[in-house]
Amino acid sequence: MSKWVGVDGWTVDLVRLNGRPLLRVRHLGYHVAYCASPAELARHIDLADLVEVVALQT
Repeated sequence: MSKWVGVDGWTVDLVRLNGRPLLRVRHLGYHVAYCASPAELARHIDLADLVEVVALQT
């Protein structure tokens, strides 16, 4: 699954709940919201601050 991090401890994960893809928003590890669209996500965090976490193969 995909994961993004932002400034000040914000994280966003792509998760699947009841077969539906959602964006899970956390701040400092605490659950903030589930968002169904980038527009909903933008209510919680500035999308320009997000950086995708990429796992590198070793």
